[in-house]
Amino acid sequence: MSEKEKIQVEKANGKEEKAQEKQEVAEKKVKKKSLKEPLIDENEILKSELAEQKEKALRAIAELENFKKRTLQERENNLKYSNMYLIEKLLPALDQFNLVVSYDVQNQELKNYLTGFKMINDQIFKILEEDGLKLVETEGKQFDPKYHFAAEKEKDETKQKGEILRTTQTGYIYKERVIRPAIVVVNEWSEENGNNE
Repeated sequence: MSEKEKIQVEKANGKEEKAQEKQEVAEKKVKKKSLKEPLIDENEILKSELAEQKEKALRAIAELENFKKRTLQERENNLKYSNMYLIEKLLPALDQFNLVVSYDVQNQELKNYLTGFKMINDQIFKILEEDGLKLVETEGKQFDPKYHFAAEKEKDETKQKGEILRTTQTGYIYKERVIRPAIVVVNEWSEENGNNE
């Protein structure tokens, strides 16, 4: 075999090897593609699961923050209104005490005792007012079901309809909460009522 022929055979063999190498590379790419496809699908699934878990985590964090805020608000309200139960229980006794010290008596010795008790009564109410207790206003006010309870209705043509005529029991508010509504007598007269009679 001549040198030329040897070179041609080697070239042919080289081409075959190159062709074979190209085929192997192509097969590897196909294998890589076939291996990549499940990985790509799995990657997409993992991404969606990650996004879902992030959303759940953010919701849980938001719920925890809301829970903290609610708990803090409840704690503040409990502290703010902690004395309300005790004051509510004391109101009937305080009403009676206030009624007794407001009696008009002729006996000077009894008057002196009542004056001392009135001072004590005033001190008690001053302390309660400093803590947040207020009287429900009734005199000259319009009836408001949030603060008043109408026990009776009367007709007084000199006053407006719905105006409170008198108070039968004092009402109390403790730091914006009504402990006990005022029991009142309300004017039911109006121009229309007068014309219909």
